[in-house]
Amino acid sequence: MLLGNLKKYGTKKVKYCFKKKKKLQRVFMADLEVAVAPMHRLCKKAGAERVSEAAAKELAKALEEIGVKIAKEALDFAMHSGRKTIKSKDIEIAVKKVMGK
Repeated sequence: MLLGNLKKYGTKKVKYCFKKKKKLQRVFMADLEVAVAPMHRLCKKAGAERVSEAAAKELAKALEEIGVKIAKEALDFAMHSGRKTIKSKDIEIAVKKVMGK
């Protein structure tokens, strides 16, 4: 995916990207639930000297996908227990299942 310059689109920031078929699409930056700045800090904590903005955004997308999978599994465990509330034990079990530990 090739990303173009950041432009204003109403009140939202938008990036234009070209998918495989060279079709121009808008990617809204507000679509991420996870902030990008913490992704920079995580990469630096891992030992990186410099982290590109694109790398931080990709890490945010990946962590968001994993987080949603864990949350769905935890919800299944909570509902199986007859609860509507997800508890820490549900998250622990879901992490083990999703991450394969």
